[in-house]
Amino acid sequence: MTERRRRILVVGVAALDIINEVAAYPAEDAELRALDRRIVRGGNAANTLAVLSQLGHACAWAGTLGKDAEGTWVLKDLERRGIDTGSCVFHPHGSTPTSYVVLSRANGSRTIIHYRDLPELSASDFARIRPAGYDWVHFEGRDPKEIAAMLRDCARRFPETGVSLEVEKPRPGIETLFTGPDVLIFSRHYARSRGYADPRRFLCDQWGHTDARLLILPWGETGAYAQPRDGEVCFAPAHRPPLVRDTLGAGDVFNAAVIDGLLAGLAPPALLDHCNALAGHKCGLLGLDDLIASARAAGVLRPMPV
Repeated sequence: MTERRRRILVVGVAALDIINEVAAYPAEDAELRALDRRIVRGGNAANTLAVLSQLGHACAWAGTLGKDAEGTWVLKDLERRGIDTGSCVFHPHGSTPTSYVVLSRANGSRTIIHYRDLPELSASDFARIRPAGYDWVHFEGRDPKEIAAMLRDCARRFPETGVSLEVEKPRPGIETLFTGPDVLIFSRHYARSRGYADPRRFLCDQWGHTDARLLILPWGETGAYAQPRDGEVCFAPAHRPPLVRDTLGAGDVFNAAVIDGLLAGLAPPALLDHCNALAGHKCGLLGLDDLIASARAAGVLRPMPV
């Protein structure tokens, strides 16, 4: 954790997660009894903020919710964690996003069915966010047209603020967002959707399409890769826990560790090790609550440079 409390804004999804734990993932048309059920707040952006808040940062969320009971529940959960929700936009005719998750106890894998009937945060919504001296702004790469306008707005109003973008899915027009952010965090799914089996080759081939200073690519149970502009690709192996219990949200934990490590000034090799250690530790735990306390107790989190 960094010594100075940093102000971080994350733009993206908060959702309700209904998680059913099963002994093993069922075959099609099977009938299966769940071993346990949990209802938690989820969503990439919200999960990342939950971890950053535990790391001691001052966190704020910008996104949309339905004006329904689920939206109220999600909002209260974020506020309980000390996350500023003042930039939340409620849509009275939409439904709060809901993920139905099947979590396999056999290997910790998670299968997600996501339902969404809600507009994304718009650029005009983002323009109403008051400049508040943010140290970092992180975006989920969702609606390319709206996010592109937000990136331009961010550059105009927060020129000294670090900006990162998560590129998780191969959405139409997502590549138009590669110009603007300081850091791009790609998913293995996105790289493979573009025909890449070699993560190093993927990273090297992106430099003709971006002005970012750093590209990062987690590669699941293998480890993670990063390449700074005008630098070599570096790799750090994954940190596998003794027992994989729950991989849901591991990517969001990785993203939180990226932001935390960059704000602490970590160089790419140390940054990747920090991210892999925290994401790997999460895979040995159920959920995200008390993740950082557990990681500290286990010696996973090392002191950051001041």
